[in-house]
Amino acid sequence: MTEKTATPQPTGLTVHNQSRVLDVAFDDGSEFVLPFEYLRVYSPSAEVQGHGKGQETLQLGKRLVGITGLEPVGNYAVQPTFSDGHNSGLYTWAYLYKLGAEKDKLWQAYLDQLAAAGYPGDSGRDAKADMTVKQSSGHVHGPSCGHKH
Repeated sequence: MTEKTATPQPTGLTVHNQSRVLDVAFDDGSEFVLPFEYLRVYSPSAEVQGHGKGQETLQLGKRLVGITGLEPVGNYAVQPTFSDGHNSGLYTWAYLYKLGAEKDKLWQAYLDQLAAAGYPGDSGRDAKADMTVKQSSGHVHGPSCGHKH
């Protein structure tokens, strides 16, 4: 008799470049449609999440981000390469499932963070927002600042 793993396992991953979504189906019957922008702003990488609570970096200007590659990592994760060059996040099956199951709550939290940072409506999602954000050093991050975004 085989024990069922605690984390549902994916049965399908489909990248839809036109609509900018990743369809993920799991063996428990759950299916999620995850927009690329949502995946990018919730990347599990240290670049986005930091190294501890409160060290997260608010992602701006990711509305039109694409996925240019999606590589398997063992039997436990995938590593997307986004059109903005970001590729350091490993999305485990458990993390993808969480992103799907909690999408409404997490998306609203992102919109709330944008508003708290001074971006009315969802203006922080526009590409031009990426060029106006100052980090604590006073350095303006934009497409040609030399950092990977």
